[in-house]
Amino acid sequence: MLVLPPELTHAQAGACLQLLLQALQAETGSQVVVDGSALATFDSSALAVLLECRRTALYGDRGLVVKALPASLAQLAQLYGVHELLPAVD
Repeated sequence: MLVLPPELTHAQAGACLQLLLQALQAETGSQVVVDGSALATFDSSALAVLLECRRTALYGDRGLVVKALPASLAQLAQLYGVHELLPAVD
């Protein structure tokens, strides 16, 4: 499971993405789960990071789902029209 940090803004996006992509490579199974429960401070860069993780997972013939995505980030994803690309899981 990939875990998002408590803060994911433009300032942290590059470093966070690199760490998540490294962790994604170590994941096994047909579906990668991203846990967003710790995420408290974010901007639209968080969506960019999630979408790049999704692209990388799909490139490896795996799916990606998001667990505990903050409601306001889910609303932002819907506003940008990308919410269907980041399906939620309980």
